[in-house]
Amino acid sequence: MEAFIVHNMAPIMFAALVFFLLLGYPVAFALAANGLVFALVGIELGLFPPNFLQALPERVYGIMTNDTLLAIPFFTFMGLILERSGMAEDLLDTIGQLFGPLRGGLAYAVVFVGALLAATTGVVAASVISMGLISLPIMLRYGYDRRLASGVIAASGTLAQIIPPSLVLIVMADQLGRSVGDMYEGAIIPGLVLSSLYAGWILLVTLVTPKAAPALPPEAITFREADGRTGVRSLLVLLAASLVLAFLAHRWLEPRVSQGAGILAAVVAIGFAYLVALVSGWLRVAFLSRLARQVVLVLIPPLALIFLVLGTIFLGIATPTEGGAMGATGALLLALSKRRLGLDLLKQAMDSTAKLSAFVIFILVGARVFSLTFYGVNGHVWVEELLVGLPGGEVGFLVVVNVMIFLLAFFLDFFELAFIVIPLLGPAAEKLGIDLIWFGVMLGVNMQTSFMHPPFGFALFYLRSVAPKDPYTDKITGRRMEPVTTAQIYWGAVPFVVIQCIMVGLVILFPQMVMHYKTAGTGVDPASIKQLDIPGLEGLPPLDLGAPALDLGPPKLD
Repeated sequence: MEAFIVHNMAPIMFAALVFFLLLGYPVAFALAANGLVFALVGIELGLFPPNFLQALPERVYGIMTNDTLLAIPFFTFMGLILERSGMAEDLLDTIGQLFGPLRGGLAYAVVFVGALLAATTGVVAASVISMGLISLPIMLRYGYDRRLASGVIAASGTLAQIIPPSLVLIVMADQLGRSVGDMYEGAIIPGLVLSSLYAGWILLVTLVTPKAAPALPPEAITFREADGRTGVRSLLVLLAASLVLAFLAHRWLEPRVSQGAGILAAVVAIGFAYLVALVSGWLRVAFLSRLARQVVLVLIPPLALIFLVLGTIFLGIATPTEGGAMGATGALLLALSKRRLGLDLLKQAMDSTAKLSAFVIFILVGARVFSLTFYGVNGHVWVEELLVGLPGGEVGFLVVVNVMIFLLAFFLDFFELAFIVIPLLGPAAEKLGIDLIWFGVMLGVNMQTSFMHPPFGFALFYLRSVAPKDPYTDKITGRRMEPVTTAQIYWGAVPFVVIQCIMVGLVILFPQMVMHYKTAGTGVDPASIKQLDIPGLEGLPPLDLGAPALDLGPPKLD
């Protein structure tokens, strides 16, 4: 028995962790307890060197001094302030009016606003709850299928986990030892493509079953001109001019900056065009309709925040942590401009931010204790040999890893997956020659399903908390409305989970969607660097690379 435990310590340790997690034991304490218990067992069996535990305080201290993780409370605080500043409400109301005359227009508006909120808040709970409170009653009022309405709101809210500034991308970059800025750049195009796939599904539903997503009736469109016109024509002219300006800005900057920075430049160009149009509208020298002015007015704040956060990161002006700090400041200024910034709002936002930050730190401390023991018993070697030796090479590795992440997402959320599983997968992926930024974005799309998996998807829980549970009377029409059942929310999520799996396949088939981040290079080919001459060192003896290495004690495990 003792020999069996010695030879299989790593798999036994991993199986014990899974067992405790399935029992519902808190993740942070399950990780730490497993690490300490198996460390003691390993010491008793002579398998685990006791001096490895001396590295534990340094590993915990390394968490506290990690500047990258400081971006998490900044982005969380920014998202919570924006949730209560009314920006989501203004966006959903205005964009809903804009797309309302189209069949499925409200659903398109939810996807569009979900992508904008994802690029400004980065918090799933804020996006899902805001859209559930604002859009779901309107969609139910005008006869939307409850499964489609629930699914599109939950799925659009999860875009905050793949569109920067995503919290999961920050954690992913930290665990893989890569730049958060590169991870953000690599995730932009997959996030936009995923949003388009959501819109494509809505289009398919409206073509097959038109009654599932009807257009708004004319009396529901409130942004009209005095003569009854909708004012869409002037908005289309403004949009066309903005797209031309964005195209020119992108083409001019594309050879000079990275692809991600070029996309942000296009966004800034659109925002600038809208700002000029808005000022012109106020001066009454432009032809803007009421609808066009309203659209411009609500789009300027999120576009400004997107540039303030992501633009400064992509252009190299700020680090992700500094970008998060500027975003939090911008959110405070936005709430102040809307006269919604008060002590109660600050208290709620800071309280929620502190809770989430403490939650992340506790899991990370537990993960460091677990990984210390796991590495000490050569668990990383076991995982690497297990994954690298899979049939099919790189393709087999990607298939197995994605299936495993998809199945684990039924029981674990993205923080737990990132802290437990990703550190084990990264070395194996790197040994196979897989780019870790591409690998991280691919897993980020996969881990996004953890928010949508019935029965434990957090996005579904957030929506369930704000969706009507009992019959109610609609305030506008006076009709008696049926509630939204939990089964309808679950079934509504299924098509969007399938779409997310399709997106994983697209990232694998078209890696350039992510790999464009490498275009932001220095222009110097490392292979062309043959020799580095340093003046004043000519008299030193040559370096003997065959000499035995110095024994510096146990390797640094962090």
